[in-house]
Amino acid sequence: MATIIPLDQVDPKMIEALLDRAFEPDRQKRTAYMVREGADWLPALSYAALDDDDYLAGTIQCWPVALTDPQGGAHPMVMVGPVAVLPALQNEGYGKALTLAALATIDAGENPLPQVLIGDAGYYGRFFGFSADRTGGWTLPGPWDPARLLVRCANPAVLPETGQLGPWRG
Repeated sequence: MATIIPLDQVDPKMIEALLDRAFEPDRQKRTAYMVREGADWLPALSYAALDDDDYLAGTIQCWPVALTDPQGGAHPMVMVGPVAVLPALQNEGYGKALTLAALATIDAGENPLPQVLIGDAGYYGRFFGFSADRTGGWTLPGPWDPARLLVRCANPAVLPETGQLGPWRG
C-alpha cells in the first residue's frame, strides 16, 4: 500500500531522478514543460508515494497555469502532472493514488480552479472525470494531440471556448 506524503518533503534531486527514470532525460522538451515554463510547482497540491519499504515510488506535481482568451483575459487553472512512477512499479496503483490525493486536495478548497492535463482520455476520464470535450479550441505553445488535452471542472460552461494555455503570470 502506498504512503502518500507532501512532495516538498522529498529531496529535489530524488524527484528529478525519478522523473528521468519514469519518462526520459529529454522530457523537458515536451509541450507540458512549455505550458508551465517559469512556474514553480504548487507544494500544497503535489505529493510523493512511498512503497512498503519507504522508498520513493512516484510523484505528482501540480502547477499554476492559465488559459488566456482572445481578449487577453487570463483564466487561472491547475495543471496536473506529471504523474511519474518508477517503471518497475507502474500499474500497481501508485499513479492513481497520487492523482486522487492531488484532486481531493483541490476539491476540498473553496471554489476549486479547473484542472487541466495532457494524458490518456480513457484513463483520466474514467477514473477522475477529465474530458477533451471543452478543449478543442485551445492552443498550446508546442505540439500536442488535441484528444489528450483534458480538463476537469465543476462547471465547464465557465471555460472559454478558445485560448492559449500557458504559465500563470498573475
